[in-house]
Amino acid sequence: MTTATATPSTGATPLAAGFRDPVHEAQGVFRAVMNAMARPGTRQALQTGGLTPPAPLSPATAAIALTLFDYDTPIWLDRPLMTSEAVKSFLRFHTGCPITGEPVEAAFALVSDPLHMIPLASFNQGSAEYPDRSTTVILSGQEFGRKPSVMLAGPGIKETEGFATGPVPPVFWDQVVANNRQFPRGVDLVFAGETKIAALPRSTRIQTTEV
Repeated sequence: MTTATATPSTGATPLAAGFRDPVHEAQGVFRAVMNAMARPGTRQALQTGGLTPPAPLSPATAAIALTLFDYDTPIWLDRPLMTSEAVKSFLRFHTGCPITGEPVEAAFALVSDPLHMIPLASFNQGSAEYPDRSTTVILSGQEFGRKPSVMLAGPGIKETEGFATGPVPPVFWDQVVANNRQFPRGVDLVFAGETKIAALPRSTRIQTTEV
């Protein structure tokens, strides 16, 4: 997509551009997301293609959105994103995604302020018949730490793997433990840093560590 220009009559703010090379850049982002899901807790490099989306939408989160969102994927935005008309215009123009105010209706949820995010139980958990209809929650602004916050086990992990990221709410990992105990139901999580991402699918077993 190219950048939309402001018109003299309206003085509207120009719409930020999408990928310069949509096919190849989206393929690269898709591979990074799939690798992160296949290998829970591992950090995968993410190329953002020089995206400069409107704040508080981060380039990494925007790249994921432009890759995964479309007309059939209702999305939920946290308050900072929902109150930005520029963010909503950017997402609608480049992906065509419908935006819902109900987290339980969302295929994807974008969280720009993870420290104050709503509980994971608020999102669509899927059903026994259709567990794949649960929400994928994408947390932006993440910094991956060295000291494990949790230990991971399950599909895609050889034995156990330590994982740490933030900011997240104080009760976040307890929520993740409860979420993943519902498997095959439960939400999937994607953590978006500046140039890397990680993921925790609902199939991952979580054990909190001592502080």
